[in-house]
Amino acid sequence: MKIALRIALIFTIVGAINWGLIGLFDFNLVTLIFGENSMLTRLVYIIVGLCGLINIGFYFEEK
Repeated sequence: MKIALRIALIFTIVGAINWGLIGLFDFNLVTLIFGENSMLTRLVYIIVGLCGLINIGFYFEEK
């Protein structure tokens, strides 16, 4: 389970970096790599979104 959570964190960080690039430079790295409106692009966005939801659980986790 620990490995899955680390993978989710990595995807969340990649998504955050991509959003930073979009905001700062209007440059979308995901569409550059996988193409605009491709199934792979949509899949990456879905995975990043799900990983973000998984990481929300860390916020509410007791230490």
